[in-house]
Amino acid sequence: MNETSGLGDLAVALGLVAALEGALYAAAPGFMKDVLARAAQVPDNTLRWGGLAALVLGVATVWAVRG
Repeated sequence: MNETSGLGDLAVALGLVAALEGALYAAAPGFMKDVLARAAQVPDNTLRWGGLAALVLGVATVWAVRG
């Protein structure tokens, strides 16, 4: 495995995130506006813990899949 493979994987991951988010906004813009409005009302600490949980789940998933 070469040293640049990590950067390639990161680029692919960011592209997938952008594609999925773009698909959500294209398919259901009203729903996404509602989600963002609701997220703005959630306390910072709750968002922080949710983000931390998503981070841990994402890293664990990549680790399990990639080994």
